[in-house]
Amino acid sequence: MDTQLAEALLALAGAYLGVGVVFALAFVTLGVGRLDPSAATGSPGFRALIFPGAAALWPLLARRWLAARHGIAEQRDARADDARRTGART
Repeated sequence: MDTQLAEALLALAGAYLGVGVVFALAFVTLGVGRLDPSAATGSPGFRALIFPGAAALWPLLARRWLAARHGIAEQRDARADDARRTGART
């Protein structure tokens, strides 16, 4: 592998991680309660546990956080999708 390509990939990974760490700091303090109301009262240990995942998955979480600005994010899973199709309450 060309060293310039390797250096560019490492720089890109470093930038992604840097943005992820900054995002995760904001997310675990402000955003997690917006996406899951039960997480709003989470302990510092809980927030420390979700920090690495928030840093790694920051694009997905940022999109969901922005979508939830005007209210709590809608639950998206197989059970909720099935309930929507049948008209049942979740």
